[in-house]
Amino acid sequence: MTTAILIVDHGSRRPGADVTVRELVGIVKRMAPPETLVEFAHMEFAEPTIAEGFARLVAAGAREIVVQPLMLAPGQHATVDVPRLAAEAAQSHPGVRHTVTAPLGAHQKIAEIIWERCREAVRGE
Repeated sequence: MTTAILIVDHGSRRPGADVTVRELVGIVKRMAPPETLVEFAHMEFAEPTIAEGFARLVAAGAREIVVQPLMLAPGQHATVDVPRLAAEAAQSHPGVRHTVTAPLGAHQKIAEIIWERCREAVRGE
């Protein structure tokens, strides 16, 4: 069974705002096993939508899709909106399983990134 990862951010009306998500997808692709498909989608405001991303992965052979909300906290979007949109997308693809992971949350590695970005200002370096 081909497994895929669909990374979902909020989306933006600002042109080029998805560059960072595209870069992140590239990093995840390099980390994942070669047979794992990795794509991104936006919850709203931009394309590809979750339904479009889901369909693209299915067309590439995915039979199981793991949806990762690219959100920090378990708010409305991460716990209600993204799971609902993923379930709606899955209805068009019988036989394809999907799961939605938890939002990124309070994780040591995220804290390390925050500290790395703030350290110079805090230490006055």
